[in-house]
Amino acid sequence: MTAALARRNGELGFWLASAADDRPRFPTFSGRDAFDLAIVGGGFTGLWAAYFAKKLDPSLSVAVFEAERLGYGASGRNGGWVSALVPGNRARFAKASPQGRAASIALQREFIDSVDSLLGILALEGINADQAKGGSLSAAHTEAGMSRLLAKRQSDLLYGLTPEEVSVLTRAEFQAEIAIDGVHGGLFYKDVARINPAELVFGLARVVSGMGVSIFEGSRVESAVDRRLVLEAGEAEADRTFICTEGYSGPLLGQRRIIPINSSMIVTQPLDDDVWQEIGWLGSQCLNDSAHTFIYAQRTADDRIAIGGRGAPYRFASGTGGEGGTAESTVQQLLGKLRTFFPGVHFEADHAWSGVLGVSRDWNGGVSWDPVRGIGSSVGYAGHGVTSAFVGGRTLAELALGYDSPRTRLPWVGYSARDWEPEPIRWVGVHAMYRLFGIADAWEERRGSSRTSLLASFGSRLAGLHE
Repeated sequence: MTAALARRNGELGFWLASAADDRPRFPTFSGRDAFDLAIVGGGFTGLWAAYFAKKLDPSLSVAVFEAERLGYGASGRNGGWVSALVPGNRARFAKASPQGRAASIALQREFIDSVDSLLGILALEGINADQAKGGSLSAAHTEAGMSRLLAKRQSDLLYGLTPEEVSVLTRAEFQAEIAIDGVHGGLFYKDVARINPAELVFGLARVVSGMGVSIFEGSRVESAVDRRLVLEAGEAEADRTFICTEGYSGPLLGQRRIIPINSSMIVTQPLDDDVWQEIGWLGSQCLNDSAHTFIYAQRTADDRIAIGGRGAPYRFASGTGGEGGTAESTVQQLLGKLRTFFPGVHFEADHAWSGVLGVSRDWNGGVSWDPVRGIGSSVGYAGHGVTSAFVGGRTLAELALGYDSPRTRLPWVGYSARDWEPEPIRWVGVHAMYRLFGIADAWEERRGSSRTSLLASFGSRLAGLHE
């Protein structure tokens, strides 16, 4: 049997599959009931919203409704980065706020502070999610890529990071951290931690269940209107409702407000100590690169490399991909990245999977709360979901319970992008953008230019990614 045939594919991914025996199980909702707060979505955002709502008011009756099982979506399938990356374009947030750049600086500082806040709650509540704060490394493989990283650092400094929080690494300094072949240099971000996302979902679910939150799995909410939730097997009334469904938000928030963009991952077989010594990856740093078709990776607690990238970016009519089966071509692309980084090492994929993240038309996330309708949402994290869910869930709880906090005044609160185009324009546009990025990467590597390809610049402006 070949390695490709022996490999596990889909099954919601490595994190959830490897923790399946440890996952808590919850009943399916049926009949009728009433709650002070109903939360749709059993991922990071919904569970953090439940946690903070109960912290603010322990007397609240809170229910979480998950259509499949906890962590089914991006929360159980992601790359496991707790980072300070803001979900969107900070310049656009600044432009939309009366406070201008100061508002985006406040947003960025909240995300930086939230990395340690999240880790502190895990320690306080006894949640073991293999968390380790080792920072992250961004690698440049071309002169153009290094130029982009330097420009990104300037933008980071403009919007609130300090020079100590994002530092420039020479080629030698980078290879002293991780010995990537052919790297030109890069950046080091201090405030990033690695986690096992499935263990975080399960641990957080146990904590909120212990706080008195009712959790229901296999309980799909078909509509949430006029403080009434209609489910497949019953109805629930709620004074307040939070929609926390990220890439699966179309049926409840509108198919053109948030679309599901696909991201794929593989995890290698465990690597021996001599391999880790050879590649020099001896700590818990996370890793990404400056390519337009970028990757993200971590060294797992059980000594594997988990690495992800876009793969096929978007399914027609906002398909979400079920349990995450992944094309062999995508697996080979990700393995190819590893073999380019570390050419002396033989890598095999042990498990491959895909999932979807929620993206607005301008790639900016947003938290909304309508006190008249009693309904709110936090969505559009665009791949930066672990910390965004923490901040977003906390903000929703504060807004709905009438608390004024630094978070309720952040510029992503009340922010709304225009709708995505209808199909087939949407499908053509997304695929064209990623095709431009792929061509631009190949052009930069072939030409060795110090300037970003005009094709990539056009694609970035089309997507609203430039700051």
